[in-house]
Amino acid sequence: MTTNNVPNRLAKEKSPYLLQHAYNPVDWYPWSDEAFETAKRENKPIFLSIGYS
Repeated sequence: MTTNNVPNRLAKEKSPYLLQHAYNPVDWYPWSDEAFETAKRENKPIFLSIGYS
């Protein structure tokens, strides 16, 4: 797995699942109005991850 020294916005979350991706070089958003507003403004699709077991 590629990691980054700079955390993304998931570093502010409480979920262990989201926190394990806090240093990925991906511009992840937690489920939020901000995520949907940004996708709409930038005309980008939503990629939804529901986790895994």
